[in-house]
Amino acid sequence: MAGPTNKKVPTEKVPKKVPKKKVSVLITVTGVDQPGVTSALFEVLARHRVSLLNVEQVVIRGRLTLGVLLAAPPEVADGPALRAEVREAIHRVGLDVTIERSDDLPVMDEPSSHTITVLGRPITAQAFSAVAREVAALGVNIDSIRGVSDYPVTGLKLQVSVPEGADYDQLQRNLAQVAVDEAVDIALEDYSLSRRAKRLIVFDVDSTLIQGEVIEMLAERAGAGAAVAAVTEAAMRGELDFAESLHQRVANLAGLPAEVLDEVAEQIELTPGARTTLRTLRRLGYYCGVVSGGFRQVIEPLAHELMLDYVAANELEIVDGKLTGRVIGPVIDRAGKAKALRDFAQQVGVPMEQTVAVGDGANDIDMLAAAGLGVAFNAKPALREVADASLSHPYLDTVLFILGVTRAEIEAADAVDGVLRRVEIPDD
Repeated sequence: MAGPTNKKVPTEKVPKKVPKKKVSVLITVTGVDQPGVTSALFEVLARHRVSLLNVEQVVIRGRLTLGVLLAAPPEVADGPALRAEVREAIHRVGLDVTIERSDDLPVMDEPSSHTITVLGRPITAQAFSAVAREVAALGVNIDSIRGVSDYPVTGLKLQVSVPEGADYDQLQRNLAQVAVDEAVDIALEDYSLSRRAKRLIVFDVDSTLIQGEVIEMLAERAGAGAAVAAVTEAAMRGELDFAESLHQRVANLAGLPAEVLDEVAEQIELTPGARTTLRTLRRLGYYCGVVSGGFRQVIEPLAHELMLDYVAANELEIVDGKLTGRVIGPVIDRAGKAKALRDFAQQVGVPMEQTVAVGDGANDIDMLAAAGLGVAFNAKPALREVADASLSHPYLDTVLFILGVTRAEIEAADAVDGVLRRVEIPDD
C-alpha cells in the first residue's frame, strides 16, 4: 500500500475580475428655475448607480443652468434607459436637457489665474465689449462672469486665464485705457491663493476715509485757507515734497487754541460707504488702520469710534493751550506711510502680500507700492499710475468689490444686524 504523498493537488486558477472602464457623461439642464428640478434629476441618476464627478449650477434672474458630470459603465452611459429617463424627468418639470459623452474633458477646470473687476454707473454694453475685445486680443480666456454689485455701482467680476507668455503689462495698459475711454473702473488682479487671502487694510484719511482735508479746515479757522489749500494741492500732485509742504502749512496754524482741534473733529464727514466698508471688513476678520499725513489729535477720536486697530499720524505741538505751528516726532510723509504699513503688518504677523492700502495722493505712492494690493481712490494721476486698482466713484464701499465681496453678502450680514439701508442716489 502506497504511503501518503506530499504532492500538491493543482487548483484551478480563477481569473481576476477586471473592472469595466467607466465613461463620462455631461448632462446640462436649462430653463426656468423651480423647486424639484435637482431632485427629479438625481432620483433618476440614483436608480442607475452612477458616480458623480462634478456638479455646477447657476441661476440668473430665475433662469437655471445645471451641469452634472458623471461616470458610468458604457452600457449605462450609452444605453437608452438612462437617457430616456433623464429626458422624461426633466421635461416633466418643464425644462430642457442635453446629454453628451465627455471623456475628453477634465473633471475639474484649472483655476483662473486672474480676476478683472469692472465697476460703473452704469456699465454700458459698449464698455463691456471693449473689455472683452482687449482680453481676447491677447489670448486671455474668460472662465466665468458674475455680478457682484447693483448698488451704489454696478459691478461685474470676470475670472480669466492669462496664458503663459502673454504680455501682462500690455493687458494692464489696454484695460486702463478702456477705463478712461468708457468711464468705468477696471481692476486686474492675480488670483493666486496668497493674494486672495487679505488680512490687513489701511486707509489714508483726508479725501479717502473722510471728505475734505483736515488741515484746510484748521487753516480756515486761522484765516489762511487759500494759502494752505494751494500748498496741499501741489503736494498731492507730487510737485512739492510732503514734509516741506507740511511744515509750510502747519506754520499757518500758530496761535490757534487747542479747542479748535476738537471742534474740527466733530465736523468731520465720512466718505459715503465708509462705515459699511469697515463694518464688513471687521466681519471678515481684517485688521483695519489709518495712515495719515494729518493729525493724531483729530484722527484718534474718529479711529476710536470706528474701532480701528492702528493709527499712524502726525502730532501737532501744543504749548499753553495753543498750537505752536510745529509738529513733534517723526513726520508721517510718503516714506513714513510705507513704513507704518510695514510696521503694522509685522505687529500682526501678516506678510505684505496679504495687505491692502487705499489712498488718493502722491504721498501714498510708496504705501500703495508696498502693499499686496494698492487701491487709488479718486486719486491724483501720479498715484493712479502705480496703483493696482483705481476707483473713481465717490463710494468707499467699492473697495469691497475689488476684494471679492458682493453687495448681496454685505446686505445679508447687515440685515442680520438690523443695519441694512440704501440711500437714494440721484441718476448721473
